[in-house]
Amino acid sequence: MKVVFLNDIDLIAALKKGDTNAYTFLVNTYHKKLCVYAYSLTNDTDLAEDIVQNVFMNIWKSKHKLKEDFVVKSYVYKSVYNEFIDQYRKNKAVLTLEKKHIEALTYIVEEDDEKSIERLVLIVKKEIENLPPKCKQIFLLSKEEGLTNIEIAEYLNVSIKSVEAHITKAFGILRSAIGNKIDGILFLLFGKKGIVSLF
Repeated sequence: MKVVFLNDIDLIAALKKGDTNAYTFLVNTYHKKLCVYAYSLTNDTDLAEDIVQNVFMNIWKSKHKLKEDFVVKSYVYKSVYNEFIDQYRKNKAVLTLEKKHIEALTYIVEEDDEKSIERLVLIVKKEIENLPPKCKQIFLLSKEEGLTNIEIAEYLNVSIKSVEAHITKAFGILRSAIGNKIDGILFLLFGKKGIVSLF
């Protein structure tokens, strides 16, 4: 028979006592969602699994340090984010701009479940497809190919101001579709290329 914990206070109290049922409940509740989140940060299934596994192991090892007033959902997502940053820093320095957009993505995932994220991604993809042809072409050259505005202008033989105008227009349309979550979704769709923005 599965043991169910109806609130964070009971769950944390049980974890602190070393109750394995509480640990099993925690893993069953958050494992899939955290793997989706970790994968959205890493684009690497194995690394995502490792990050989530490390988080759960660290929670169990440090269970006596858990605070009674923790919001478990926020705590586990933040723990995955911190573990990702630790792994990321081992490979290279995190740029300030990149960190800002990773945090934007973190906000999205903490606020919404994976189905909501998939829905937002589909909305953005549809909006990009529906952009005026030239606007879509320039936007994808910027985000998908990672070209600078100058490179796009030279490639298409148009002015830099024209490129900037099209990108601004595209951002306006996408932002009106899903609001401030657009930064995180673009980072999710295009990685670092998606964060090169006029804003």
